[in-house]
Amino acid sequence: MSEAIPATHSLSASPAPVVVSEAAARRIAAIVAKGEPGRALRISVEGGGCSGFSYKYDLTDESQSDDVVIERYGATVFIDPMSLVYMDGAVIDFVDDLMGQSFQIRNPNAVAACGCGTSFSV
Repeated sequence: MSEAIPATHSLSASPAPVVVSEAAARRIAAIVAKGEPGRALRISVEGGGCSGFSYKYDLTDESQSDDVVIERYGATVFIDPMSLVYMDGAVIDFVDDLMGQSFQIRNPNAVAACGCGTSFSV
């Protein structure tokens, strides 16, 4: 499993409320490197999915003034405050195993998740 050290974020000098593992950061940086400079990954929580909420991943060029900005190993991740309510304390990881490659979010706030891991309930 990848090392998961909290990165700093834009709201204060305290550890980020969401941790991006080294594996996830390096994969995000590799994906973004194929596109335009300055791009980042936005992770948000939306209503829907088989368990009630689902994670959404988007590449973006812009952060909002109230986003949490996590920068690590050349990768930048934006999370909006509303999504952060559901993701506080989560670890974003990238897994490459026999089942395939995927970003996985280990969320301590989730009380249930679907079998594929893309939706959850709190």
